[in-house]
Amino acid sequence: MMNPNQQPGQGQYAPYAPSYGYQPADAQQAMGYPPAPPGTYPAPYPQPGAQGSPYPPAAPGYAPAPQMYAPNQPYGAGGYAPVVVQPGVPGQPPPQMMGGQPMAGGWMPIPQGIPNCPPGLEYLTAIDQLLVHQKVELLEAFTGFETANKYTVKNTLGQKVYWAAEDTGCCNRMCCGAARAFDMKVLDTYQNEVLHFNRPLRCSSCWFPCCLQTMEVTAPPGNVIGYVEQDWSILTPQFSIKDQNGETVLKISGPFCTFSICGDVEFEVLSTNGTQVGKISKQWSGLGRELFTDADHFGINFPMDLDVRVKATLLGALFLIDYMFFEKSGNKEQDRPGMF
Repeated sequence: MMNPNQQPGQGQYAPYAPSYGYQPADAQQAMGYPPAPPGTYPAPYPQPGAQGSPYPPAAPGYAPAPQMYAPNQPYGAGGYAPVVVQPGVPGQPPPQMMGGQPMAGGWMPIPQGIPNCPPGLEYLTAIDQLLVHQKVELLEAFTGFETANKYTVKNTLGQKVYWAAEDTGCCNRMCCGAARAFDMKVLDTYQNEVLHFNRPLRCSSCWFPCCLQTMEVTAPPGNVIGYVEQDWSILTPQFSIKDQNGETVLKISGPFCTFSICGDVEFEVLSTNGTQVGKISKQWSGLGRELFTDADHFGINFPMDLDVRVKATLLGALFLIDYMFFEKSGNKEQDRPGMF
């Protein structure tokens, strides 16, 4: 029986390899292994077609496999990912989801490799619809004390895309109600502020056509990417979506009455020639939620290939529409026909 204290390479049970790994040919012969037969090739083996190689050369017309990774990259040093080219767009990589796996906390994976995109707006390149859910504030629901609004922005799979929070003072919320000026900060999964919406205090009556609602959109904060401006009208809400140069790129047209029972309220998103290309809808969220809170559910649709700056400006228009038509003051509805 073998002595359990006996080490490999000692005693009657030798020969054992004294260490891990392969041994040179002379060491293998010393351990009792027969020599390699003549005509064989030691590793590394020669490539097919090389001088002295026993393999036939590659057939004509077939190129060798391309080198997909950068050479001489040690393990653990990161290396380089293979170069992938989007079909039909030479030289431009398609959006890549970070790791290809859902992120912790139910957040949407971050698309990678998006050229000429403001940081944090990469999410918007891979979606054509957003769902915006306002958080229920129990203090506001039971006492009527106006609190700062908070929103979760999700994609159609229910993954979080952004988190938005109103930045206002208590006196501003209590005195001005739904007409209050506000700053809206939009954060990503790393709590970085990627979007900023600013609504100044302005008159909201159709009797003052020279002083209508407006919103400035910046991404990153301090860099203007668009504006939302209310157009003067009497019967239906009208808005213009403008780029950073003040040029109108889209229009928004709302319904005559923004109050609805068991149904959605839709604002059409139109191109400059009047063709509908999307919509902003205030979704019915249940009788109890609608009666006792102003925590609303919204949805927004836009073309997939729309510029991310315009998509972000449309998201700002959604928040402005919420405050103008669906935000309660003291738990009281503010809906009225037309723009009166």
